[in-house]
Amino acid sequence: MNQMTSSGDSDVKIDELIDQFYRSPAQHSDLGSFEKLDQVPRPYDGLLDHNSHMTVTVEAHWKQPVDVVVHRCSQEENWYSREITLVGSQSKQVVQFGIVRLDTSALNEKVWRQIESQQTPLGRVLIEHHVLREVQLCGLWKVHAGQSLASLMKCEVGDVLYGRTALIHCDGVPAIELLEIVAQT
Repeated sequence: MNQMTSSGDSDVKIDELIDQFYRSPAQHSDLGSFEKLDQVPRPYDGLLDHNSHMTVTVEAHWKQPVDVVVHRCSQEENWYSREITLVGSQSKQVVQFGIVRLDTSALNEKVWRQIESQQTPLGRVLIEHHVLREVQLCGLWKVHAGQSLASLMKCEVGDVLYGRTALIHCDGVPAIELLEIVAQT
């Protein structure tokens, strides 16, 4: 699932995450073009440059709970992937796009079944079930929205968005890879 860097930290490969729903290389541009950054501008730094769950972060920033909308999902053996948006419960504004890839064998059955139900954002499920987790920031990204991302995020093709790749360790095991792109503020 992930690669180990020479420092021993796990790393999320963005192309592998995008490939879950946008086959490389032809369809990657439909999602967008990605440029790796060392830092993102304000206010995106506070939204992305941290080791916390994005569910909690976007709820605090947009001052409302969020609901998950699953656009596509797939499962092969114990690997589950989904393409989602998080939407403000009150405003109905799209606040985040994401691609998630997780190892179902790293989660207990009850946690996995709640994730699979597609009713609750991933971060909230892990928090509510008290899963021992560590969120590792792997990369920050400047994204020029392609047609698909623009449609999902309710923005224009070519608009600049910012995102991150991250890895969640569950009970000490690298279990969940994430691409998370926040809405313009």
